[in-house]
Amino acid sequence: MPNTMTEQDIITDLLTSEKHHTNTINTFITESTCANLRQNLKTILTEEHSIHENLYTVMNQKGWYPTSDAPAQEVQKTKDRFNSLQL
Repeated sequence: MPNTMTEQDIITDLLTSEKHHTNTINTFITESTCANLRQNLKTILTEEHSIHENLYTVMNQKGWYPTSDAPAQEVQKTKDRFNSLQL
């Protein structure tokens, strides 16, 4: 009997791949010395983020990637920390 992947397995695998792709493209962007290449990679990165968001949305709607909102106090605390790091 062949091993079969469920819809959840497939979408989870796709989402994991998208995470890897975006990390790799980010590295290419920061290490490229060619402005045209960097711009093309930024366009690709935006497309990859859109694909990632769509996969996440499907998973979340199906209950396969449940999330919850962070408490407002924690959000503000994180914003404050980030703002204190900016130059």
